[in-house]
Amino acid sequence: MITHLDNQGNPNMVDVTEKKVSHRTAIARSIVWLPAEVLEHLTNGGLQTKKGSVFQIAIIAGIMAAKKTGDLIPLCHPLGLDNCNITIGLNEQQEVVIECTASITAKTGVEMEALVGASIAALTVYDMCKAMSHDIIIKETKLIEKTGGKRDFKRA
Repeated sequence: MITHLDNQGNPNMVDVTEKKVSHRTAIARSIVWLPAEVLEHLTNGGLQTKKGSVFQIAIIAGIMAAKKTGDLIPLCHPLGLDNCNITIGLNEQQEVVIECTASITAKTGVEMEALVGASIAALTVYDMCKAMSHDIIIKETKLIEKTGGKRDFKRA
């Protein structure tokens, strides 16, 4: 069932009037592959460029974007997040792993906020590093976990 269509097939915002308020969290992850010429500039957990610290700026951009999800994605409810946290690090394959955790006590979930936060942080890494190489790949963005609401989800 597509929840953003009415009985006539027209787009509409999901009515959450009758839903119960609950604590809701979501974690999303984006993975960015950086070529060797960019990776060699990694120092102390981040990349320093003429624009500044790549990871720190990506964290700020991701949080700002998560807060604006209702403005960016049609039919998303505008939400005042209780919390948004972004972590950035390297995995065993030397890929940049970005995780965005969003939470709220509300009638609707924060999956889209977490996904937007992780996505924009990944795009910010790309933007800040593209002067060193355009061979950067944003490999994936996916929901890892959500709690609250009708049912929980956790990717295996």
